[in-house]
Amino acid sequence: MELVLPYPPSVNHYWRHFRGRTLISRQGRAYRQQVKTQCQGMGGQPPRDGRLAVAMDAFPPDRRRRDLDNIQKASLDSMQHAGIYLDDSQVDTLIVQRRLPIPGGQLVVRIQEYPLHRCPLCGSPMPSLESEYLNDN
Repeated sequence: MELVLPYPPSVNHYWRHFRGRTLISRQGRAYRQQVKTQCQGMGGQPPRDGRLAVAMDAFPPDRRRRDLDNIQKASLDSMQHAGIYLDDSQVDTLIVQRRLPIPGGQLVVRIQEYPLHRCPLCGSPMPSLESEYLNDN
């Protein structure tokens, strides 16, 4: 499954602290709704309750310095909120790569069943970590 989503807000803007509680900010709620609206009626969804591998191509909206790890939480939570999967704890492999900036920015997300048989970046065969661990012990 492949999704093209808006560029997510940084985790620094996704959460707000108010009266001793941590809440999703107005910007975060707006992003979640955008993702939910964009994902409605999509066919070919991955198993909602299986183990998943997620690869993201992050096209930032401009050339400002950004940390890639600041966009993961908002995007994973928003896809869960949109019903793409039951819980983002299902994600066993997460690969994020920065791409060239494009106006407005976007996030291209590919979701596959885990374990992966091929690398989502280069297409080469991927060994099973479990089999490597069992062979070493």
